[in-house]
Amino acid sequence: MLNLESVKKAQKNISNVVVKTPFAYAPVLSQMIGNEIYLKKENLQHTGSFKLRGAFNKIATLSEEEKSKGVIAASAGNHAQGVAYSASYFNIPSTIVMPEATPMTKVSGVKSHGGEVILAGNNYDEAYAHAVKLAEEKGLTFIHPFADYEVMAGQGVIALEMLEEQPDLEVIIVPIGGGGLISGVATAAKAINQNIKVIGVVSSGAPAMYNSYKSGIIQDSTSVKTIADGIAVRDTNPKTFEIIKNIVDDIVMVDDEEIANAILYLMEKQKIVVEGAGAVGVAALMHHKIKFNSPKKVGVVVSGGNIDVTMVNIIIEKGLIKSHRKMKLIVTLIDKPGSLMKLTEILKDTKANIVQIGYDRTDVNLSFGDANVSVALETRGEEHQEEIKKALYKNGFRFVVE
Repeated sequence: MLNLESVKKAQKNISNVVVKTPFAYAPVLSQMIGNEIYLKKENLQHTGSFKLRGAFNKIATLSEEEKSKGVIAASAGNHAQGVAYSASYFNIPSTIVMPEATPMTKVSGVKSHGGEVILAGNNYDEAYAHAVKLAEEKGLTFIHPFADYEVMAGQGVIALEMLEEQPDLEVIIVPIGGGGLISGVATAAKAINQNIKVIGVVSSGAPAMYNSYKSGIIQDSTSVKTIADGIAVRDTNPKTFEIIKNIVDDIVMVDDEEIANAILYLMEKQKIVVEGAGAVGVAALMHHKIKFNSPKKVGVVVSGGNIDVTMVNIIIEKGLIKSHRKMKLIVTLIDKPGSLMKLTEILKDTKANIVQIGYDRTDVNLSFGDANVSVALETRGEEHQEEIKKALYKNGFRFVVE
C-alpha cells in the first residue's frame, strides 16, 4: 500500500542517488500572484526529471532474482531515462520500448544511461503493449511509469523534502499525467498535515484525469494533443484515480498557450529551462486557474526540464503572443501605390515594431483590386495592442488578428 511509511522507506532507498533539488522562493511570481510561491525544481534532478525517484525506488525493492533477469519499461521520455539510469546503477540490463516516432535525442538519452532501446508502435499505448508482451516472454520485470505503489512512493519523497524546508506550506500544486506523482505527493503531504491543500494541473489536450475527477467516474480520452508531452496520457488509470479522487482537493486545466507563456516566463524571470509538463503549475497560477481566498504559502512542483529543443522556437512564439508581446495581423488594403506606406506609417505612429511582413494579391478570397498584408509586430502589452487596432479601424483598414 501507499502510505507515509512507504514514502519514508523510499526516501532512504533513493537518498544516495537522487538529488535533493532546490525548493526556492520565487519573488517575482509571488508578487504577481499575491501569494508566497516556492518552486520545487525537479528540472535539476539527475536525468532532468522527477521520474528518476520512482523508477529507482521500484528497482531498489526488487529481489536479486528479479534484478538478474532485467527490467523493461515503455516510455517516450523521462520515465525511460529514469529506468535506464537506475538499472545502470544496479548493474542490471534494461530494455526501453519507445514509439517509432520518438526523437533521436530521447533515444540517445536512454542509450547514454545504458538502456537497450526498441522502437515499436505509432504511439505510447502501442509501445506499452509491446513492452508488456516482451516482459511476459522474457521474464523481465515491467516498471510502470505511474501505476505502481513503489513508484508512487518514490515520487512522494518530493513532498517530504518540500515540508522539511517549509513545514508551514498551505498549498502544493502538482502536474498530472498518469497520476503517480500527485498520488505520492498528496499521500505524504496529507499524512504530515491533513490541512494542506493539494491541487493537480492537467493540460486541456489530455483531459482524462480532469474529466474523471470532476465526474467521479473514470473517463478516458479518445486522443491527446499537447506541448506538455510529459503529461500527455490518454486514459485514466484506476489505481491512481482511486487515490486522487479521495485525497486531492481539486484539479484545474491549462491550455497550450498558457503553458507556453509559463515556459517563457520561467526562462526569462527564473532563469530555468522547463518542459511543458513542468510548467503547468506555474501556468495555472499565472492565468488565475487557482483561486485563493487569502494569501497562501504555495509550493509548485516543477516536474522536469527535458524540453525538445526543436520545439523551443514554437513555444517562445506562443508565449510572446499569449503575453501580448507579439501580435500577428492580416490587413486588407487597396492594391495601389502608397497603401502599404500608409499602413506602415500608422504602425510607426503607434510605436509598433514590424518584425515580419508579407504581401499577397493572389488570394482568391480577395476582392478585385485588394491585397492582404500579413504583419508580425513586437508590442508592449494588451493596451498597446488595443491602441494599434483602434488606429487601424480609425484609418479604414480591415484586418483580422491571427
